[in-house]
Amino acid sequence: MKRVLPENWKPRAFILDVDGVMTNGQFAYSAESKAYKIFGPDDHDALLLLNDKLAIQFVTGDRKGFEISKRRIIDDMKFPLELVSTLDRARWIAGRWPLQEVIYMGDGLLDVAVFSAAGYAICPSDGFYLARQQAHYITSHGGGNRAVAEACIHILETFFKPFDLIQAMQSIKSGEWGDKPNID
Repeated sequence: MKRVLPENWKPRAFILDVDGVMTNGQFAYSAESKAYKIFGPDDHDALLLLNDKLAIQFVTGDRKGFEISKRRIIDDMKFPLELVSTLDRARWIAGRWPLQEVIYMGDGLLDVAVFSAAGYAICPSDGFYLARQQAHYITSHGGGNRAVAEACIHILETFFKPFDLIQAMQSIKSGEWGDKPNID
């Protein structure tokens, strides 16, 4: 059951699952191994809007595809990524942040356990039905298709000040967002 947030609740961290949230959740295999994941547009740019407000952390349970996720999340986007089993995720998060002060974004069957422990839960529109039932917010976009960008704008508007894209763009130097390089 979803918990009601206290008035004036402010999150400290935004924890995101990778597969099904940053990607469309599908894995492309070749005869040799898992070869590809598809990451969507706009998510990185929108995450940078939260960068000075929340700790942002990515987690994945995909050991075989970790190097693919690492390439995108750590190498390209410059955000932290940890390999953490979904079964151990709530405990792992609690060792770093108070769970009641965390926004968690996931999509799968096993993410439901994390949703019940986190302060606030977000699910992409194409997430597993039990995850959608437990989420505080369900994006209109699917995983790997701007769901994270939508979630970031929702977080800004719900827990911080309303987001004004034009104002944000005026404060950005050409070709860069804050201190994060490699924006796509």
